[in-house]
Amino acid sequence: MSDLVLYSHPFSSYCQKAIVAFYEKDLPFTQRMLEDDGAMDELKAVWPFGQFPILKQGGRTFAETSIIIERLDQISPATPMIPADPEQALEVRFMDRVFDNHLQANQQRIIYNALRPEADRDAIADREARAKLETAYAWLDGVMANRTWAAGERFSLADCGAAPGLLYAHWTHPIPDRFEHLWAYRRRLLARPSYARAREEARPYRDYFPLGAPAED
Repeated sequence: MSDLVLYSHPFSSYCQKAIVAFYEKDLPFTQRMLEDDGAMDELKAVWPFGQFPILKQGGRTFAETSIIIERLDQISPATPMIPADPEQALEVRFMDRVFDNHLQANQQRIIYNALRPEADRDAIADREARAKLETAYAWLDGVMANRTWAAGERFSLADCGAAPGLLYAHWTHPIPDRFEHLWAYRRRLLARPSYARAREEARPYRDYFPLGAPAED
């Protein structure tokens, strides 16, 4: 058993983000599924906010997915998710924030709203989140016009989050066909072996998606 234990669920976009980094590095880990007996209690004992994933390494605990991936770089630096060059590293971290704060956060606002009883749903918040996703799609399409991966020509931390982010964002609020560069990037992400593996592991849980998961992905 690996001394790296990841408290996670395969269908969670943020868990997939961390899992992709493990697979990119070919780094063994033990996955503690949150539906396992006692797993959520164990997680909350070290991280009372109850958010996942959480990485445990011996007596140390690491929360927040981007920090977990930085820790994996320290453990296994041969396949860096954050470049050594400071300027390149800054661009990777910036794009990582874009995908977390402007893509995934708004996608999840829509999902959380859909999970509420119909009488409690907030139509204004839903419209605002969808408008922000449209803005993110347009901006990302321009950025990706001259890039293979999120921050250039190397797969990085930012792509780890972009893969599940763009998968679920399109399911939630479809990416318009006119954004050809963003669509091409999404196809590259879904074909990446590390993410293809994580996506297949999540496939049995697709009924969890409240808006319905499209068959083509």
